[in-house]
Amino acid sequence: MKTNKFFKILQATVFCISLYITAPVWAQSWETSTPDKEGVDTQILENIHQDIQSGKYGLIDHFLVIRHGKIIVDHSYKQDYESIAAGYDTANFQFNYDHPDWHPYYKSTNLHSLQSVTKSVTSALLGIAMDEGLIKSTDIQPMMMFNGYEQDMDPRRLAITLEDLLTMRSGIQWDEMTDYDDNNSCIIMELKDDWIQFVLSQPMKTDPGTAFDYNSGVSVLLGKLVRIATGKRIDKWAEEKLFGPLGITEYYWKETPLGQMDTEGGLYLSAHDLAKVGYLFLQDGKWEGTQIISEEWVQKSTSPIIPDISPSNNRKDSGYGYQWWVPLNENGATKLFAGNGYGGQFLMVSPEHDLVVVFNGWNIHGRSELSSRMATQDRILPAIKN
Repeated sequence: MKTNKFFKILQATVFCISLYITAPVWAQSWETSTPDKEGVDTQILENIHQDIQSGKYGLIDHFLVIRHGKIIVDHSYKQDYESIAAGYDTANFQFNYDHPDWHPYYKSTNLHSLQSVTKSVTSALLGIAMDEGLIKSTDIQPMMMFNGYEQDMDPRRLAITLEDLLTMRSGIQWDEMTDYDDNNSCIIMELKDDWIQFVLSQPMKTDPGTAFDYNSGVSVLLGKLVRIATGKRIDKWAEEKLFGPLGITEYYWKETPLGQMDTEGGLYLSAHDLAKVGYLFLQDGKWEGTQIISEEWVQKSTSPIIPDISPSNNRKDSGYGYQWWVPLNENGATKLFAGNGYGGQFLMVSPEHDLVVVFNGWNIHGRSELSSRMATQDRILPAIKN
């Protein structure tokens, strides 16, 4: 997947500090129930489980379904990633996606790489900062807030709004739709010491706000803006404002050589804790009677602000909100919103059906027969009886 040259460069340039945090327990564990009791066809969910076991979905690590706030499916699957990794370059670094110490689990714990689902969590943390008045509006033009960094004064760059960053319409030139190799902008960024400077150094391609262009670099900028606004690194902000209230007691978050948190793909959570983030959004930002994130931010984040991203990304089944995907059904009506991550990380939420689905996997080499990304839409939603 990545070349030996890539890892030789990576070995010379990337030094990351690990974060493994334990925080106070403030929330109760999930209740459990059965699919039938919660109005879901047991056999269909069992069929998905059997298909996972038979390998039709490729390498799946966890399959979790929560309805009406209760776990009705909770399966983990043991994969021999040590043996799988033996066929690839296993340079021991956090950005080597083939090294079993770092991917998909963090060093034999149950903390699973979320990859780009990290973006959705970053957006939530930015929303909390906005709720508290530390960021005034999504209409602000934040590029001049990056003091001490070099960037050209192209008027288009200065016109970028916070909403443009959140919705991947920055206009900054970026190529992330290629394979994960030396030509991918995200991989090039991960080779750098200063990720912020790398993103700010990219030229403008289009007028901001006019075209969706998937760009992990702008998600890194969003993480930096949280730090500028709050005065706290985003992991510490998360402990105080999100993880603590949700009872998330363990996590891991990659850190770049210059101390910037990897807010585009570096967060690791257990499947159960990731589901808490989904359930918080299902409940319009409220957790155990406390409003953690404003309902307004949740609704805006998970609405298809861009109703169809296919003109620039050839994806006809999805819109996009504030770092959340908004899959659409055939008639264009929203049924789900989702955090999607490389390798098969999917946090699917259906408010209409009071449903949260989590898939963790690690399908990074080739395609599987069935897609876990589509399982919720194609199999789980139709299994709901009432």
